[in-house]
Amino acid sequence: MNLFIYSVLTAPVRAMLQQQLPAHVRPVFRTDLLPEQQPAALHEADYLLGNPPAEWFKPRLPPKLRFWQIDSAGIDRYQELQPTFPVANMGDFFAWACAETMVAGLLGLLRYIPELAVWQRQQHWEGAAVRPRLGLLRGQRVIILGYGTIGQAVVEQLRGFHCEIKFLARTNPAAQLHTRQELLEALPTTDIVVNCLPGSADGFFSADLIAAMPDHALYASVGRGNTTDEPALIAALQAGRLGGAVLDVTSEEPLPPDNPLWQLPRVLLTQHSGGGRPAEEEGKIALFLRNLQHLQQQEPLENPVDLRRGY
Repeated sequence: MNLFIYSVLTAPVRAMLQQQLPAHVRPVFRTDLLPEQQPAALHEADYLLGNPPAEWFKPRLPPKLRFWQIDSAGIDRYQELQPTFPVANMGDFFAWACAETMVAGLLGLLRYIPELAVWQRQQHWEGAAVRPRLGLLRGQRVIILGYGTIGQAVVEQLRGFHCEIKFLARTNPAAQLHTRQELLEALPTTDIVVNCLPGSADGFFSADLIAAMPDHALYASVGRGNTTDEPALIAALQAGRLGGAVLDVTSEEPLPPDNPLWQLPRVLLTQHSGGGRPAEEEGKIALFLRNLQHLQQQEPLENPVDLRRGY
C-alpha cells in the first residue's frame, strides 16, 4: 500500500517515519517527485499525510484512498470535498502554542514591549515617559470568538490574570453569547477580542463589530485571516479607533509589502507562527502512526473530522 506524504519533513523525521511504518506501507514523498508527477502520485495512494491543494482532489477523489491525516487543525479549505473514507486532523495539538502566542502578543502590546525593543536597538531611553501608557492584562474584559480548543486554551492561560471572559459560540450552551446581535451589544464594554474562528466563518468580524469596540480595545486573531474584515480593521487602527492588534493570520499570506499592517505602530504580526512548538514534525508523525494503527485495528481514530461540517 502506498502512503503519499505531502508534508515537507526534515531528514531525521523522514527517517523516523520510514523506520516506524508497517512493512506493507510504501512511503512516497512529494519532495522526491517532479511537480507534474505529484498529483498522479496522490491518486495512487492508499493513505495520505498532509495538506495538498484542494484542486488536486478534482474532478474526483483518489479512488484507493482509505485514510487521510491532515497535518493542521484547520480544514476549511477542504469543505467542498465529500470523502467516504475517514479523515483526521491535528485536533488540539497546536492549541496551547497558539494561545500562548495570543497572550504573549496582548501582554506585549499592553506593556509596550515592541516599542521598548526598538528603543533598545536605537539606544533611546524613554524611561518614565512610557509608564503612563502601560496597561495591565489583569482584570481585562475579554470576548473569545469560538469555543474550540484554542479558545479554551486562551481561557486557561488568562485565568491567572483574573480576566472577565465571555465566549461567543452559536450552538454551544456553555457560551455566554450565541448570536451576532448579542456580540454587538457586548462589544462596547469589552477590552479585548480574541478571534479563534475557523475559515468557514468568512468575514464574520465585520466593520460594524469593529466599530462597536471601544477606542482602547485590543483585537487578536489566530483562527483564519478571512474571518476578519481586514480593510475595516486597518481603517480603525489608522484612525486610532482601536488600541492595537495581534495578528497571527491575515487575509493574504505572506503579507504583501504594501499592506499597511506592516507599518502600523500598535500592530504585532506573528506571521502564522502561532502554532509553532518543539518537536512539531515529530508530533505530526506520531499522531499519524497512531491513527494508522487505530485504523488497522478497527479502533476509533484520534481527532476525526467531517469535512463538510468543517469540524
